[in-house]
Amino acid sequence: MYKLFFNLVFKRMDPEKAHYLAFRWIRLAARTPVLRTFVAAALAPRHKELRTEALGLRMHGPFGLAAGFDKNAIAIDGMAMLGFDHIEIGTVTGEAQPGNPKKRLFRLVPDRALINRMGFNNEGSLAVAARLASRNPVFRTTVGVNIGKTKVVPEAEAVGDYVKSTERLAAFADYLVVNVSSPNTPGLRNLQATEALRPLLTAVREAADRTVRSRRVPLLVKIAPDLADEDVDAVADLAVELGLDGIIATNTTISREGLKTSGDVVNETGGLSGAPLKERSLEVLRRLYARVGDRITLVGVGGIENAEDAWQRILAGATLVQGYSAFIYEGPFYARAIHKGLAARLNNSPYATLADAVGADVKKVSA
Repeated sequence: MYKLFFNLVFKRMDPEKAHYLAFRWIRLAARTPVLRTFVAAALAPRHKELRTEALGLRMHGPFGLAAGFDKNAIAIDGMAMLGFDHIEIGTVTGEAQPGNPKKRLFRLVPDRALINRMGFNNEGSLAVAARLASRNPVFRTTVGVNIGKTKVVPEAEAVGDYVKSTERLAAFADYLVVNVSSPNTPGLRNLQATEALRPLLTAVREAADRTVRSRRVPLLVKIAPDLADEDVDAVADLAVELGLDGIIATNTTISREGLKTSGDVVNETGGLSGAPLKERSLEVLRRLYARVGDRITLVGVGGIENAEDAWQRILAGATLVQGYSAFIYEGPFYARAIHKGLAARLNNSPYATLADAVGADVKKVSA
């Protein structure tokens, strides 16, 4: 039914307008007591066998919403209502910014993909922190906070910009993510080089520790699929060296190889997400797990359309998995279908728990 609705309504709309329309509906449902209870019962049934512990946190399951959908922390309850086990908000920058000029979001329907050059449009860390501080949760869920560089801040001053966001947001984050991998902020990906990444992650870790003294806020870094293999290894080694809590693999790609969509849209600048990202994201994840094993938590994201995709990420080393682009194409039953399929695959596997399955395929190869 959703696919028919998508073809008749959303597909004919500007993608960004369709996004905000769906966003309003989700928020409205979450604010309506009887309706939200009904929706959660239908779309977010719990599977005990999928309960997950990661980053020192307990979650209903391993499947979460990737950053980019809820940039300003205004629909956390709504997305939890739809069945996501954790919600990563952002990317949030030190200062508010409008993002890049419109039109900046494009659908590649034959590829089940998106191209975006949103440019970290968000209300800024001060406003988002205030919203999180005043939040009265309806649904218990894990909230990650993804932070990035303000566009007008020079690359040489990026550390201070990230520290500012950390000081404002760390207290409200179940985990914190340093985003250095979006292709839509000039110079941002240069921060993935280990000589730039080391001082950045060290400063953010120190800022989180002095801001939140009652607990350790888990810190992760999100990397691009376009990194060369040796750079993936270097980031993995740095993460272990610094005692980082996790790596998210991967962000969007600037590659346009193998696309089915024709026309000028494939030449639009920005990051490509969705199904075409699947193979490379899985490769990066396997490489990371072979390098770091169980020493840090890996989060698999990029092209996860269904339960089989999520299961393959877990076998490749991901303790947590995330989706976003496929949600646009699959609709409100997306998370429910993935949970149901994951539970079936686990029950039909030789593994007693999801934790036992994490990295199983990589371990077989290296055995």
